[in-house]
Amino acid sequence: MGETTVAASSADLMVDLIISLDGYASAEGWPGWWGLEGPEYLAWLGQEGEKDYTFLLGAKTYRLMSSMSEESAAGASGFSEDEGASLTGLAAVPKVVFSSTLQEPLTWPNTELVTGDAVQAVAELKRTRTGTLSTLGSLSLCRSLLTAGLVDRFRLVVFPVITGSTGRERIYDGYPDISLEMVNSRTFDGRLQLLEYIPTVLSGPPGSGPT
Repeated sequence: MGETTVAASSADLMVDLIISLDGYASAEGWPGWWGLEGPEYLAWLGQEGEKDYTFLLGAKTYRLMSSMSEESAAGASGFSEDEGASLTGLAAVPKVVFSSTLQEPLTWPNTELVTGDAVQAVAELKRTRTGTLSTLGSLSLCRSLLTAGLVDRFRLVVFPVITGSTGRERIYDGYPDISLEMVNSRTFDGRLQLLEYIPTVLSGPPGSGPT
């Protein structure tokens, strides 16, 4: 009787971003989600939070998000009810932070510290983990993972604002050329657009040579 070979499972890697129409991750003076989150979008976020995700982030995002999560859990003002619930819930989600400056023990629950090369570490995580590895903010980490060709899915939620004067954190600066095959799209609350792609890093414009 022959042996049955079971294929090894691996994790998918998703870069997951929220952006303004002109490509900024945030804007000075604007509330979270640019004040445009609605019940349909928030319900979807809740459903996503129940999936098998491990979040990947850099030190800057870790410091910001862990502090906000702790403040929200302590009942600090300044967060809407929806923002507070989202931030507090992040404590229970597995997280991996890449940093050469942070030291253990980390205060944010369920967070693993990796001090070595992030690209190499994520390649190993993809091979050894299951479920979905998803970035959390961390624009430079997203850029490095995309450039290395490790990203399986590139997902955006586009908010209908242009923040030319107040926009902060330009998302696409420093990106390589990338072709995108759309695999999913959806509209939330009649105004937010989800766009999900399979990305392929290009060595140059189409037709200019091997990709």
